[in-house]
Amino acid sequence: MNVQIEPSWKQYLGTEFDKPYFASLTQQVKEEYKTQQCFPPGHLIFNAFNLCPFDKVKVVIIGQDPYHEQGQAMGLSFSVPEGIVMPPSLVNIFKEIQADLGKPMPTSGDLTRWARQGVLLLNATLTVRAHLANSHQRLGWSFFTDAAIKALSDHRQGIVYMLWGGYARSKRYLINEQQNLVLESAHPSPLSANRGGWFGLHQFSRCNEYLTAHGQQAIDW
Repeated sequence: MNVQIEPSWKQYLGTEFDKPYFASLTQQVKEEYKTQQCFPPGHLIFNAFNLCPFDKVKVVIIGQDPYHEQGQAMGLSFSVPEGIVMPPSLVNIFKEIQADLGKPMPTSGDLTRWARQGVLLLNATLTVRAHLANSHQRLGWSFFTDAAIKALSDHRQGIVYMLWGGYARSKRYLINEQQNLVLESAHPSPLSANRGGWFGLHQFSRCNEYLTAHGQQAIDW
């Protein structure tokens, strides 16, 4: 199957495109986009991969599925385009960065600049129907995104995996913790973060300390 995805990812995930689940997934996603309003726009479904080649990944941040309201989803977990009001989870992410690193709150929620530095902003499910969170969760995307996480763990080392909330933490078994750093916390959404386990963990400075200790450039969060 000719999937338009950044070539280095195709090298490691190409066999996934030939599996029965991916053919079924593709058919269902095409039908959904044809008959329903879905997000992100089709050309941005693989945006996380296209902005962050396999051999450039330094950090992985796992989200659940795309934002499901008009204009929000852009194929990067937690990110919204320039000019779109930041969702509460993203506000809490920036609050923690401000507290941890002293960086001022940005005016834009577009995290493309993170992706270009090597942060893979990966949603476990890459598409969603408008106004219906998790509506595409059972189409089969997780087989593909799990394969991406496992490929990174199998073929790369020195990566920081940031697992926020129970769903992201459920992916921990895919990661070789002897050769990578796993940082776990509550989800940054107000429902979770305000109950504790998100603020004050210094995840972003700890991430950068690990990267620099392993000869990599820190992320400009």
